[in-house]
This record gives sequence, C-alpha cells and structure tokens, in this order.
Amino acid sequence: MENEFEERILPVTSVANRMGLNVAPDIYCYTDQIVNLVFIGTKDSFVLVDAGMPRSSTEIIQQAEDHFGNNASPKAIILTHGHFDHVGSIIDLVKTWDVPVFAHDLELPYLTGKASYPEGDPSVDGGLVAKMSPFFPNHGINLENHVQPLPKDGTIPGMDGWRWIHTPGHTKGHVSLFRDADRSLIVGDAFVTVKQESLYKVITQQQEISGPPKYFTTNWDAAWNSVKELNKLEPEIAVTGHGHPMEGVFLREELQKLADHFDTIAIPEKGKFVH
Repeated sequence: MENEFEERILPVTSVANRMGLNVAPDIYCYTDQIVNLVFIGTKDSFVLVDAGMPRSSTEIIQQAEDHFGNNASPKAIILTHGHFDHVGSIIDLVKTWDVPVFAHDLELPYLTGKASYPEGDPSVDGGLVAKMSPFFPNHGINLENHVQPLPKDGTIPGMDGWRWIHTPGHTKGHVSLFRDADRSLIVGDAFVTVKQESLYKVITQQQEISGPPKYFTTNWDAAWNSVKELNKLEPEIAVTGHGHPMEGVFLREELQKLADHFDTIAIPEKGKFVH
C-alpha cells in the first residue's frame, strides 16, 4: 500500500480545525481541517469512522490516545465512502494500527485501485470551493486485502447496536450509520450542515443544513431518496461529514425541510450530473 495522497494537500481549513466534541458519552467528533471523523466506543473497544485529510495520521492517532489512552487502537475503521477527504490518512493509519477496514461493496472498486471517481464539477455552484474542486484528488486508493465489505445483514463490526444504511447519491456505495436505541446518526456526506461549496462558509463553519457536496455528487435522484430515508429515522443527533453536529427538534425540523425541498435547497441548477 502506498499513500498516493501524501503530496496532495487541500489548502483550506476552518475555525473548527483540530477541535473535538463529545456529542454523546461514546461518540466523539473530531474536525480535521474541514472534514469530521468520529470515534465511537469506550477505552475497552472503539472504532473510527472515516480517516480524514491527507497527512493527518499523526494527529488522528494522537486524538485516539488522548481520548482512549496510550497505544489505543480501534477494533476497525468504517468508511462512509472513499472520497479523498474521508480516506486521506487511511493508508498510514492501517500501517500503524493493522486493523480491518469496512465499506459498502459498491465502494470497494475505489478502495482497491480498480476505479476512480469523476473529477469535481466546478459548474454546480458559484462558490470558490466548487470552483477549486477539479484540482481535488479523485483517484481511487488501493487498500489491498485490508478492506472488506460491510456485512450484508446491516450490522457493523465493532459497533454493537448500530446498523449501516445504504445512502447512495453522493457516491454509489455511500453509507450512513444509525443506532436505534438513542437515534444517533453518523451521516457521512449524505447531507451536511455547512454549505460546502462556499469557501467563506467552510472557513467560518456557518451552520445550515445542506445536501451532499455538489461538486462530487453524481446521482441527485438517489441523493434525494437517501435524505428522505434518513429523515424517516427522526434522528436525535446527527454528525455529518462537514459542519457542526445537529440535534433535537432543530435537527428534525431542518432535515424535514431538506427532505421536502431538496430540489431547491440541494440540487444545483446546472452541472454535468444534473438531469
């Protein structure tokens, strides 16, 4: 395995960079530049959801040790999808921790070197991040035999009480994670809580519910259906791939609004994947 993202750095950060937040006793959200990754569990057993930006493995490992103790290592790494900002440090983390990685089987071609994602589409929005998106890494990575498909029965290795939900649209094999007991939702990029196309809003982390990042989303009908399915769960807490976590009545009202008006809130007026 080689870290092909090592020389690729997104020169954008936010006011939340390197900030952590306990959103529940066993859910810790950590922001790496502009993307969130999530530690779920306790000192005795925890998993990592997503793997942050390139060149972030040292700080991610340090976060694990600060939160769970010296030499802490997760039972597994779960990937919501394989875009560069969610797998940027996965190669180095796997080399250090030697733990299995799980993703939806439709995402495996992008994680085993067999496929690359489409380039970012700058025409979807006037925001500067969208304009920069063609320069973002879009190639797949090769985790070789370290990655395997999530169990077909919806369970998640190392995450008792949680289930994965296929939420395609942003990517073919995108998944979100849900715990019925307290209605906690790890969204990935099925929807986010910051307008990810706007550089100003990304930097300031101005909170607003939004659809998946427009410049990398390839199937808008599927993306809308995924939001509708997540809305039916009536989550109490939602940790998204980008933006601050949302919770309670505010979350449910905003998510209902997104599900009802996805065509005007989320879908761009133009773009190569807009039909």
